[in-house]
Amino acid sequence: MKNNMGTVDKVIRILIAVIVVVLYFTHVIYGTLAIILLALSAIFVVTSLLGFCPLYLPFGLSTREKK
Repeated sequence: MKNNMGTVDKVIRILIAVIVVVLYFTHVIYGTLAIILLALSAIFVVTSLLGFCPLYLPFGLSTREKK
């Protein structure tokens, strides 16, 4: 796995995950939509921690800063 996520990408994904969790615990989102968004948030957190997004590979994308 080669890192393909930049710092800004990671921060945005973590922020989205935090927002979804807050919305869930304040009962703004619920039901099936909440489950789907929580699962997506978990994926965002994992990919941010790893610095690797598998969906970027087929498209040859990378948000990582060039050295």
